[in-house]
Amino acid sequence: MSSLFFMTSSPKQLQKQAPTRELAEAALAKTEARFYSSLDANDMIYQFDASRDYNPAPHLAAIKAPLFAINSADDQVNPPELGILETEIKRVAKGRYILLPITDLTTGHGTHSNPAVWGNYLQELLTLSEKPAH
Repeated sequence: MSSLFFMTSSPKQLQKQAPTRELAEAALAKTEARFYSSLDANDMIYQFDASRDYNPAPHLAAIKAPLFAINSADDQVNPPELGILETEIKRVAKGRYILLPITDLTTGHGTHSNPAVWGNYLQELLTLSEKPAH
């Protein structure tokens, strides 16, 4: 579980929350306890296995609706410096790549669960996606 914790967190936020070794160890123990009490090992195995060879690239050109692909600069699961999302979004006719800079609100891969960070883009996408009245 410690790998899941570190890969889905943000070093900047972790340092702010736990700037000493003692606080870091306590934070890790608390998070692991939460994981162990709420996550199912078989479910985690299934999720990791399903993502191992997941590749949406061959199907991206079939997407006709507007699509925003949003990532945060501190995402260690989908590191933006690899340029994958930035390159592949070009296959989506109405696609747009958005890279959120690291801020006090981003939390690495976990930023996807924080609409306070990306909600304005969702509103823009919803507006863009509205069908004109006939």
